[in-house]
Amino acid sequence: MSDIRQQIADLGASFFTRRLTFGRTGNISVRASDRILLTPTGASLGSLDPDALSVIDLDGTHVDGPKPSKEGFLHAAVYRSRPGAGAVIHLHSTYSVAVSCLDGLDSAAALPPLTAYYVMRVGRLPLLPYHAPGDSSLRETAEHVARDHHAFLLANHGPVVAGADLAAAADAVEELEETARLFLLLQGHRTRPLTAEQVTALGATR
Repeated sequence: MSDIRQQIADLGASFFTRRLTFGRTGNISVRASDRILLTPTGASLGSLDPDALSVIDLDGTHVDGPKPSKEGFLHAAVYRSRPGAGAVIHLHSTYSVAVSCLDGLDSAAALPPLTAYYVMRVGRLPLLPYHAPGDSSLRETAEHVARDHHAFLLANHGPVVAGADLAAAADAVEELEETARLFLLLQGHRTRPLTAEQVTALGATR
């Protein structure tokens, strides 16, 4: 478990250094059986103490360590819906947040399938309605959406991404952020997203 704690701290520092999160925003968790190791409330991902992480259960109840992130309920909701998930990452990454603030997005797929790696690592990205940070009334919606999607975007807030482990979750959230950046760069230009057939073919090889 000490190795996992250090991996969380190292990943948080990497996100912070690369400006994928800033200030005291974002949270990272790893599932260990029926317990969830989670970054604490008010913590900067840039300076996490591996020995001072929170522990919650699958209901989101605080079990041990410092007070957990107020968005721990989102992590617990995803784990309940996705038994194979080993890690969940929530960031306030700039381009993803910018997309989440746009009007007229498709709530079933907030970003188009611009690249093969986006399709393979993220897939379809539902947009969930706005809730204030820490508003637990989002729990039921998140749990429902997570049954069919390992990534979703919180309106006017940011992405939540699950993976089999920390590396997979990190790969997916970084691919999501880069696709959001591409999407914004391409605004006003004619684009050629992957076709439904191309998307299906990629899905068949995953």
